[in-house]
Amino acid sequence: METFAKWWDGVELWLAQLPFPFQFALVMAVLLPAALGMARLIDRVVDDASARINPKADR
Repeated sequence: METFAKWWDGVELWLAQLPFPFQFALVMAVLLPAALGMARLIDRVVDDASARINPKADR
């Protein structure tokens, strides 16, 4: 765990030292796919739950 913490500290330091446009581009490259994946997962879970609660409603 200590090795991972040291690695992560290095990544944070590297990211913090980059100019803002590069920071923004890297964060968006990670956050946009992650947010899209979470939105799809939440949508699927809600659709499954609503289908179980009201099985007669056809889409």
